[in-house]
Amino acid sequence: MNERQEKVKSTKKPKVTERRRFLSIMAQSIGLSALGGIVWTGYVEEAKSAPLTLRPPGALAEDDFLRTCIKCGQCAEACPYDTLIMAKPGDRKPMGTPYFIPRDIPCYMCTDIPCVPVCPTGALDEDSVSSVVDGKKVLDINKSKMGLALVDHESCIAYWGIQCDACYRACPILGEAITIEFIRNERTGKHAKLVPIVHADHCTGCGLCEHACVTEKPAIFVLPREVAMGKPGDYYVKGWSEKDQERIKQRNLQELKTKTERSEKKPQDYLNMDEELFNE
Repeated sequence: MNERQEKVKSTKKPKVTERRRFLSIMAQSIGLSALGGIVWTGYVEEAKSAPLTLRPPGALAEDDFLRTCIKCGQCAEACPYDTLIMAKPGDRKPMGTPYFIPRDIPCYMCTDIPCVPVCPTGALDEDSVSSVVDGKKVLDINKSKMGLALVDHESCIAYWGIQCDACYRACPILGEAITIEFIRNERTGKHAKLVPIVHADHCTGCGLCEHACVTEKPAIFVLPREVAMGKPGDYYVKGWSEKDQERIKQRNLQELKTKTERSEKKPQDYLNMDEELFNE
């Protein structure tokens, strides 16, 4: 064998057997699976770390919504204003679920609420945004509770004494969800401030006020209601609230409900027994 033949022989690639090919594919698959798991875990943790997500009208409570939503995107497709966004990797939201950012595009409070009826699973509950009129169920966007607007008194220029009613005029439930009230200007002692006050019973969380706010970073902003609102507990009651009165009434009925040997019998049993005793 000459020198040239020996060189060719030494550079010849080893034969790849089926076993070696199989092991190579398995190793690559395991590596890709591990990488995918790491990436997915990162996205899951990312979503968990950002719970301040505003959902479409009629959305169920967040835990129920995430269990029910199949991430079909029909609500986002039905929205005529492109308000709804389907969360993608990097959005710090549960992937594939609809949400909106009021500062960019708020909910424009469509009277026919097109995003809700198209939901195939009930993740957007039509009954929660409906009212009964003349015996018929009709959609009522004013019943929506997407979130609650909050005012930062430190950055709201109306609280500085500068006249501004941008959020008030942008509110679609004018004079109910946001009202303008006079307060004394303590700095000057002789002027009044006209400041916005948000009323939780009427605010739908549409975000039109946040979108209209004139400050660089909005001084009025919308948060999910469970984040924005406190909870007074069962011992505090608004005497003027029919809902609170009904709640207390039901609680008292439950507390007063007692069980005795007689209560387990039929009325005719113990009534007849009393009658016999009386006759004796």
